[in-house]
Amino acid sequence: MTFDPASLQFNEAGLIPVIAQDAQTYEVLMLAWMSAESITRTLESGKVTYWSRSRQAFWVKGETSGNVQKLVEMRVDCDRDCLLVLVEQSGPACHTGRRNCFYTAIQGGEEVELMRPMV
Repeated sequence: MTFDPASLQFNEAGLIPVIAQDAQTYEVLMLAWMSAESITRTLESGKVTYWSRSRQAFWVKGETSGNVQKLVEMRVDCDRDCLLVLVEQSGPACHTGRRNCFYTAIQGGEEVELMRPMV
């Protein structure tokens, strides 16, 4: 069966959430958004391409930082309203310089920082 991005359930803005996960360690790295066009660009180039809601533009992960995400595999969830991209991540995935974007835990009602930026 040929994959067609139009078969996905996009939100009212034409976007779908995407979870990026390290293909080797299965560590969850980040959550971002894709449009049908950014999905197509990702599949064609092998470079994970998101849609930046703040800039209203395509965003090739690592294009400016050098912290590239190379696509290993793209998966569709059972409701077809979320994607998972398994990636080879070079450098930190988070714009704060941390390995992943989920570096704050809520423990006992308090926010606790779990990891420092990578040096």
